[in-house]
Amino acid sequence: MNLNRREFIRLMGLAGAAGLLPGSGLRAGEDGSALYDMPAFGNARILHFTDCHAQLNPIYFREPSVNIGMGGAYGKAPHLVGNHLLERFSIPRGGIEEHAYTFLNFTEAAGLYGKVGGFAHLATLVKKLRTEYAQGHSLLLDGGDTWQGSGTALWTRGRDMVDACNLLGVDVMTGHWEFTYQDAEVLANAAAFNGEFVSQNCKVREAAMFDYELGDIGDFNEDSGHVFKPYTIREMGDLRIAVVGQSFPYTPIANPQRFIPDWTFGINEDDMQDIVNQARDEEKPDGLILLSHNGMDVDLKMASRVSGIDAIFGGHTHDGVPGAISVSNPGGKTLVTNAGSNGKFLGVMDMDYKGGRLRDFRYRLLPIFSNLLEPDADMTAQIQGSRKPYLPQLQEKLSVAENLLYRRGNFNGSFDQIICDALRVEGDAQISLSPGFRWGTTVLPGQTITMEHVLDQTCITYPETYVREMSGEDLKLILEDVADNLFNKDPYYQQGGDMVRLGGLDYSIEPDAAAGARIADMQLDDGTRIEASKSYKVAGWATVGSQSAGAPIWEVVADYLRRSDSASIRKLNTPKLKNVSGNPGIG
Repeated sequence: MNLNRREFIRLMGLAGAAGLLPGSGLRAGEDGSALYDMPAFGNARILHFTDCHAQLNPIYFREPSVNIGMGGAYGKAPHLVGNHLLERFSIPRGGIEEHAYTFLNFTEAAGLYGKVGGFAHLATLVKKLRTEYAQGHSLLLDGGDTWQGSGTALWTRGRDMVDACNLLGVDVMTGHWEFTYQDAEVLANAAAFNGEFVSQNCKVREAAMFDYELGDIGDFNEDSGHVFKPYTIREMGDLRIAVVGQSFPYTPIANPQRFIPDWTFGINEDDMQDIVNQARDEEKPDGLILLSHNGMDVDLKMASRVSGIDAIFGGHTHDGVPGAISVSNPGGKTLVTNAGSNGKFLGVMDMDYKGGRLRDFRYRLLPIFSNLLEPDADMTAQIQGSRKPYLPQLQEKLSVAENLLYRRGNFNGSFDQIICDALRVEGDAQISLSPGFRWGTTVLPGQTITMEHVLDQTCITYPETYVREMSGEDLKLILEDVADNLFNKDPYYQQGGDMVRLGGLDYSIEPDAAAGARIADMQLDDGTRIEASKSYKVAGWATVGSQSAGAPIWEVVADYLRRSDSASIRKLNTPKLKNVSGNPGIG
């Protein structure tokens, strides 16, 4: 079904009136306004998006069917999928909200409800929510992973996203994949950004301190070593709100250190408490919030240990959590939220402050349905202008998808499998490895796969491929290391992302086992067992250490897809899960 916006709204209104769309949020009116109806409450409105990964136009995006939580995270947000998530947040089954927050009936629902996201549609919603609130009493926060994730972002070195965010009116941002450009490019983009870039945990390495002077980089503070401001004070009418920034703590480990050789990060919990205390003691704000790229599990732990934060607006792990989680700590309570990814959601929190205390709040995670929001004309023109020089490359038709192609989930997604199969075939390898990135758009069955879709999955500044020999022992060590990162019961030892994707290799995994003992039963596709001492030909990409010499991954995948009129998946190399029966993180 391919409807224009007017036809779509009419259909939804008729179906809602007939009671055919339970929980759709559309039964209050044909224009779909009920979905975006948020009566003003309190005296401060915080709007928050995160991890848009440079997606300027509407897309399809499937939520995970596997998001396993272990230890204290078992059965709790964000480790709930499908019906478990709907039950936890009292979301009716069926209809547009189920489609927004879960993977359930994805292909059919996507065909009905259409695409999500798009900065022109987001701009319309932001303007509506700001206009309906008291003038000057709203802030728009960007949680980072904004300048990376598309071909145009790579080719403009993130500047197309800076320009779009300026037009959108972003007030404050922090970062992660922003730091995978060269340090000079990061600073140039931050300078071109009309808002403020804040990060309490991005500092100049002590050994490099003498190489910088005040004003050389960002908002460099020669006393504290901060590259950017650790926090900012924003005037919101008669309120003063402190916004502290927390960039991704493991940036130099998860991404190449060579791009930002003089900068260091870390969770820095003690520093966070010091910054919160400093901001509250010296500035005497009415409230203090944290704009974080920790990942939700890390935010939940930090909220239990750091006092003085009213609310955390989090990102990194791409968790679309429909409610705010209240966490107790020695100083009171902190609200923790996470606003999904790919421009699909806008988090909205109305906060009621009085006497320097948060008395009450209202929170909603609003899905951005392009069929329900008229695109903003100025943003549409901006996007079209920034993309125009690159359209011939972006619109190249490569193949047609036979299957639903998606990425998000703890283990191999179907688009991940396409990448892994391409690596094996083009590299003539037995096994392929692909990072467990959580960004990447979804392609529906029967949809043409374009070069833009491939770039959405692969566009990074270290895309080089490799083919090399690896021992069975080394392969197991890689799998064990990533599994411990994903399933470690202490959130501070998690780095985000999902399990490494594989081609040509099967295995079993026991997420609740001890470190080093989770992976077993490794074998090739033909059933041949992997031997620790034997060597195997392995293809991969995105090495964090030394730069590889192979072609960029998007060229490898594109060449593979061009070989056939249709792209199909013969086998999904998904592991056998052990001792996870009944886990609500499995759909």
